[in-house]
Amino acid sequence: MITSLSIKNYALIEKLTIDFSRGFSIITGETGAGKSIILGAIGLVLGKRADLTSLKNKEEKCVIEAQFEISKYNLKDFFTANDLDYEDETIIRREILPSGKSRAFINDSPVNLQELQDLSLFLIDIHSQQQTQELSDEGVQFKIIDAIANNGDTIQSYQNVLKGYKSDKSKLNALLKKQSDSGKEQEYNTYLLNELVTAKLKSGEQEELEVDFEKLNNVEIIKESIDKSLVIANEEQFGVFHNLNEIKTALQKITLFSPEYQTIFERITSLTIEFDDVSKELQNVSEKLLNDPVQLELVSQKLQLIYNLQKKHQVTSVDELLGIQTTLENTLLELDNIEEEIAVLSKSIEDKITELDAFAGLINQNRTNAIPVLSQKLIKILETLGMPNVRFNMELLPSETYFQNGKDELQFLFSANKGTDFGLLKKVASGGEMSRIMLAVKAILAQYSKLPTLIFDEIDTGVSGEIAIRMGEIMKEMSTTMQIFAITHLPQIAAKGDSHFKVSKSTVDEDTQSELKLLSQDERLTEIAQMLSGAKISDSALNHAKELLN
Repeated sequence: MITSLSIKNYALIEKLTIDFSRGFSIITGETGAGKSIILGAIGLVLGKRADLTSLKNKEEKCVIEAQFEISKYNLKDFFTANDLDYEDETIIRREILPSGKSRAFINDSPVNLQELQDLSLFLIDIHSQQQTQELSDEGVQFKIIDAIANNGDTIQSYQNVLKGYKSDKSKLNALLKKQSDSGKEQEYNTYLLNELVTAKLKSGEQEELEVDFEKLNNVEIIKESIDKSLVIANEEQFGVFHNLNEIKTALQKITLFSPEYQTIFERITSLTIEFDDVSKELQNVSEKLLNDPVQLELVSQKLQLIYNLQKKHQVTSVDELLGIQTTLENTLLELDNIEEEIAVLSKSIEDKITELDAFAGLINQNRTNAIPVLSQKLIKILETLGMPNVRFNMELLPSETYFQNGKDELQFLFSANKGTDFGLLKKVASGGEMSRIMLAVKAILAQYSKLPTLIFDEIDTGVSGEIAIRMGEIMKEMSTTMQIFAITHLPQIAAKGDSHFKVSKSTVDEDTQSELKLLSQDERLTEIAQMLSGAKISDSALNHAKELLN
């Protein structure tokens, strides 16, 4: 429950600190006095977004701080999960800086708005007139039925499986699309791969083949040149080898005369040995040279194959062709693996469908059992609220769609009077009837909810007299198990509160300010009398106010 609220520099409030008690608290005030400002401040503490228009003085920061007593609400796990310090008396602070930036703190630990909003779900439910209209929404109707049916844990388990099911379906659809798209290219890719595999390419072989081709293609010229060289080298009287030996013999005679001559002789000797080796190498090459047109054709064909493949794949080397071959192999292997992945995902989806159907069946059965209970409870409360002939027709319709909360669709029909047909709430229920139905719903949910605090923002729209008194009594009954606030214009409801706060607006030095004040018993009597008769309080209004308070 909220135990205190402190507001500084917010809207029309310069500074305000107020303590709240358990039970049923009333907030009244003239239209425009600032009741919405109080709700706005609480909304900021609960994580709603803020802007600079919230600041009364644009030069100073706005600070809103609320204290909550949460010892009975099992929130330690939430604090642990979010790495926050737990305190039975938890303080939430919201700051809006003149720069427009906003900061939030839980027990002095900085938090983001999402964490604040997550915690607020366990603290306060602010019921506005907009929520009353949402009663016509199927999702809201399901939440009401599921609360009575105690479906919370089952729906959570269902949603966990549903998340996996949707993920698997998404993956499967992506694989099927990939398989379909790739299937169109698979045959061509297989052809390209086979072409490359058949070529039996090796890194560096293109260069070797090009050398072999040049040799084989020019064998006659090469042999002629080598043989001529051998003749020049080895001719008996005029060959190079003969002349080198002659030079060597002549120099040998003078080697003893100078180291210089000895060096020249050694160089000629080395040259002779080297030339002899070259000559022998030429002889070997000459003997190996053969005019082999068959081998030339084979080399030529292999080179042409390589050139054709390079042109087709727009590359310039065998290594690049080998890279393309590897890519094609991986692509086709991946396509082969897709079949296996599709099979695994299909089996997983089948298993999840079995789980989902089981959970959905349990959810449906719980709802089926809860609908008569909800209907009876609603009718019982609404009969006391001036709707003696009210009837509800809630029917679950099976669906094959997996919704977020099961596989049911809901037909939630309503009739307020005898002899009238059932119709949709938003079409056949008046504003006053919708207010009473929503109050009945909240009263029922309070029996199943662990929420500490509920704020009714003018839920009494469209009602008066005895009906308003009964509405106040219902809220009073609800306050025995939770903290209830009612912002109201009706004295019948205001008189039922355990404590009564008044919002008022005043002008101080040409500055408009709002304030919230806890009324004493006498002040409360005056406030209720004014609500009955206006600013000029009559004796009958005072007497009526006393009767209401008693």
